[in-house]
Amino acid sequence: MHPAASVIAFTTLSGLGYGLAFVLALGHGNPAATSTKIAWFLALTLISIGLLCSTLHLGNPQRAWRAFSQWRSSWLSREGVMAVLTFIPLTLLAAMSIFGDSFNLALGYVGGIMAAVTVYCTAKIYNSLRTIPQWHSGWTIATYLGFSLSSGTLAYVGLFRKPLEEGRTDVWTIVALGILIAAWVFKFMWVQNAASVGYGKSTMESATGLGHIGKVRLLERPHAMGNYLTNEMAFRVARRHMNLLWKICVLLGLVLPAVCLALALAAPAALTFFSFVALITHMLGLLVERWLFFATARHAVGLYYGGDAALVPAE
Repeated sequence: MHPAASVIAFTTLSGLGYGLAFVLALGHGNPAATSTKIAWFLALTLISIGLLCSTLHLGNPQRAWRAFSQWRSSWLSREGVMAVLTFIPLTLLAAMSIFGDSFNLALGYVGGIMAAVTVYCTAKIYNSLRTIPQWHSGWTIATYLGFSLSSGTLAYVGLFRKPLEEGRTDVWTIVALGILIAAWVFKFMWVQNAASVGYGKSTMESATGLGHIGKVRLLERPHAMGNYLTNEMAFRVARRHMNLLWKICVLLGLVLPAVCLALALAAPAALTFFSFVALITHMLGLLVERWLFFATARHAVGLYYGGDAALVPAE
């Protein structure tokens, strides 16, 4: 699939925003503290920016409101509806903290659950596509939820936790490290599953409708120039580039953040610095991860153009 920048920005930024809002909605952070007020403002801002980015991928962004009408059958529409509804409790919680130095735990649970459901709806947009077997897996949902929570937790630790005195251990740093590792376990399982399913049950015979004749192989492409299907649904990425980007993704998204969190545990006084670096590297890694998520997806229509042989250019 073609990795559109608007969708990459939407899924990463809104995921970070919802993850941070989820942590705050569960009552973590002093509502009277300036850092908590800034955290609420940042969470809502990231969610808003992410949603605005999502409209850029629509053919007619000015008609985005029509997507809300299909909530009975479309996960895209359900995500839009949930995103709007989730703003209500999250905005109330932010207003209570910013203007009243207060917090309501019951409302926080409602907002936290709705934030998680919104991310779930985002993941279901891709998980529901049977024509892309790599996405049609429960690991897609687990990965989206895991990375949203990992980025949100790292944002909370890296931006809004105060440095600790020497000899004290920050429990939240341990929690962030555990969530980070768990999220990447989900991703590794997703990669393993994606490598095994290929095009799923679809074959070149079923794609061309010529299976009754015998084995089908591509003699030459249907046309010389690219079209919408080859540009959007059969995006080409060289395997050597994909492997290099995957290594960069793991290094930035997992290894460096984990090392920084370990250093933060070893030197509590430098918690803010190491946790902030962990957040930045993790988000850079997620941008690469999300690009690969789309770029390496194989839509079944690619079989009509010869499958992987036609999708990956020659070295």
